[in-house]
Amino acid sequence: MSDNLTPLIELKQIKKGFPGVQALDGVSLTVYPGEIHAIIGENGAGKSTLMNILAGELQPDSGEIIFQGRPVRIPHPNVSQQLGISVVYQELALAPNLTVAENISLNTVRTSFGLEFVNRRDFAVKAKAVLSQLGMASLDLRQPVGRLTVAQQQMVEIGKAISTDVKVLILDEPNSALTKEETDHLFAVLRDLRAAGVAIIYISHRLEEVLSLSDRITVLRDGQWVETMPAESATVDRLIARMVGREVDTLFRPQGASTVQTQISFEVKELSSTALLRDLSFMVHAGEVVGVAGLPGAGKDELVECCFGLRPYTGAIEVKGQPVRLTEPDQAIKHGLALIPADRRGTGAMLVLSVQDNIVAANLSQVSRAGLLQRPAIRAVGQQYVQQLDIRIAGLTQAMGTLSGGNQQKVILARGLATQPAVLILHEPTRGIDVGAKAEIYAILQQLAAEGVAILIVSSELPELIGQCDRILVMYQGAFTGEFDRDDAAEEPILACAMGQSTHLETT
Repeated sequence: MSDNLTPLIELKQIKKGFPGVQALDGVSLTVYPGEIHAIIGENGAGKSTLMNILAGELQPDSGEIIFQGRPVRIPHPNVSQQLGISVVYQELALAPNLTVAENISLNTVRTSFGLEFVNRRDFAVKAKAVLSQLGMASLDLRQPVGRLTVAQQQMVEIGKAISTDVKVLILDEPNSALTKEETDHLFAVLRDLRAAGVAIIYISHRLEEVLSLSDRITVLRDGQWVETMPAESATVDRLIARMVGREVDTLFRPQGASTVQTQISFEVKELSSTALLRDLSFMVHAGEVVGVAGLPGAGKDELVECCFGLRPYTGAIEVKGQPVRLTEPDQAIKHGLALIPADRRGTGAMLVLSVQDNIVAANLSQVSRAGLLQRPAIRAVGQQYVQQLDIRIAGLTQAMGTLSGGNQQKVILARGLATQPAVLILHEPTRGIDVGAKAEIYAILQQLAAEGVAILIVSSELPELIGQCDRILVMYQGAFTGEFDRDDAAEEPILACAMGQSTHLETT
């Protein structure tokens, strides 16, 4: 990148506050054409607020936006799009009932005013050209987007973003649900766009990927600019130190930290469901942390659903030695199970409700009397878990949707803990949250295990499972192909089992 290249975007001393929170406090940022500029920081650092200002979703309280050398105001998203700024959010904004071609053309349609007829042939031509650019020319344009895989939907979302004359592409955690191969393809597409002169702002918590993909990295902390550095001079340790402003000891449980007890808290026997899950048997002891690994489609998600009464199954489930039949989540909660779901914003968080209401939602009987909710009891339970889990909020009545991802995840965890479970099931527990919040959640899980809670972690993140679990079970095509103790768990053999290339089921 040439030193005398004119910046495409300059943000100068941007400030933005919400009730009780200063989200941005004088942040400045410069982005050049033909660069991938990563923005990192803990949840709540101000990354999303800054991008929403560029997208026209929010207005700054003060500061200046310079675009292609001239001051601009971006009062709403249409203006952002007309400038050539496109955003791909972590929660995809696709219409699942519309076709691939129709979704890709949504941005183009939205810029037209007045009564017009839709030309579906033009949609198809445009979509075909865009998908060819993304290396997805074989994708059926007539297929409803809701039937696509997550990776395919991600590419359709990017296709929609670049279907206009895009100058700046903003991506917020674009690969949080993608496999390594799908991520590699995405990164190749982004590098091609960079070579074509598009400026890419890339927001991610995956620091190794940030280092390999980006040209420059900007770190935000507590709503303030900390540093902008060339990626070639950065390291993971340096980035973590700038992000959190404190030492993060480790993301791994200390050696000798096993808390496994003899009592079996949770046992599954010959569990099957539809044609996917086949005769699965395993157990989790009190104080034990057991992980489940596997590639997308291996059956991990379906296993979670069966274990929490969300999916019919055959076979047997026992909690503390007692047979239970789980046909709905209420029964699972009654028998001492709690679930932290993978889709934090879709199924985990009730975004319009307050923090305290989210915490007590799974155990209303605890805060009710004669069928009536007792507000003092709700506040007491909410305050207890906010303090216990160090949830950073402006107040117990703050809306869940205004919290950072890491704090939302801790509220959802608090809701599970408020039911006083014997078994805690966590599905992708740290997806889309930063390294500091991860460390805090792992510390909470370690304390719960020490107190005798049986913990089942179902995750696509192998470092997470290797770092936290006493044992790891590996799934492939609905069956277990591997079981690894803590001492022999390593990424290569686990991946081999996850791809069906080997088995590792010896009893140790």
